[in-house]
Amino acid sequence: MSARRTKFYLDKREAKFLGVCAGIADYTGFDPLWIRVATVLGTVFGGGFLIVAYFVIAWLAENKPYALYDEDAETKLFWQRTRAAPTRSIRDVNSSFRDIDRRLRDIETYVTTSNRGLAAEIEKLR
Repeated sequence: MSARRTKFYLDKREAKFLGVCAGIADYTGFDPLWIRVATVLGTVFGGGFLIVAYFVIAWLAENKPYALYDEDAETKLFWQRTRAAPTRSIRDVNSSFRDIDRRLRDIETYVTTSNRGLAAEIEKLR
């Protein structure tokens, strides 16, 4: 079974303590430094709830599968955007497929119409 890319995982490679902040940063696409700063500020000003939540998340969440560590930046960014707004991501993919389909239709039309210059070039190649 392959790893689900839309699921939250603890990021042990970028972890400073248990990997919760690094996992949140990986999941959302924010810089881990800012997630850690927000966590510290939330702990200082918010009381003890955030500490308890941090340990509960660390206890419940799974470690990130090794297969997901070796993704290229473009794939990682795609999945972060998909997690943030799935309908927008689907719309973007459909739009890119429509664009590719339109370009293929244009190429097919160009090749299949009677184009004497193209026909002459093809005959020269034979």
